[in-house]
Amino acid sequence: MLDKNVPYAGFFMIRKAGKTHSTYQLPDGYKFAFFDDGDEINWARIETSVLEFDNEFAALMHFTEKFMPHADELRRRCIFVENSKGEKVATSMAWWHHVDGQRRAWLHWVATHPQYQGLGLGKAIVSRVTELMLELEGDVDFYLSTQTWSYKAIRIYMAHGYEPTSEKALYKDKSNNYKKAMRILRELGVGE
Repeated sequence: MLDKNVPYAGFFMIRKAGKTHSTYQLPDGYKFAFFDDGDEINWARIETSVLEFDNEFAALMHFTEKFMPHADELRRRCIFVENSKGEKVATSMAWWHHVDGQRRAWLHWVATHPQYQGLGLGKAIVSRVTELMLELEGDVDFYLSTQTWSYKAIRIYMAHGYEPTSEKALYKDKSNNYKKAMRILRELGVGE
């Protein structure tokens, strides 16, 4: 869950082509499932539970606008973790964005419902989505957008070979506050 008590700075991370990443398995009783019709509700519920959106309606509207036009891609790029009851409790995407006419691969919208945090689901889903991006995009640079409020997740990203980057203009409508983020993360002991 986002820690909004920490000063905010948004920034980007990169997993450079050829970099190895850690492999983590799901704990017993959990399994991966790809997006299926109706899962936009589950995505909105999970993302709202970690405070990415103020309410599920806003999350659903975002998902509908940004991702539903690519429904076929969602079925092979959006992953959930299901518990033993079949409830979706974590999610992420192997997505892409076009920047300056160039397609770039992005690890996107990683979230684990707070009730299920601390069980290793986040590590496992980042591992699986990184593997999925290798399958779908090849061994190219992968990016992600994050913020200092997600400092616990940043440790997971780093374990998978992602590192902060000072590159600019990687994502439309988002700026890279690299220097401020690195100062805040150092104060939190992240990356040491």
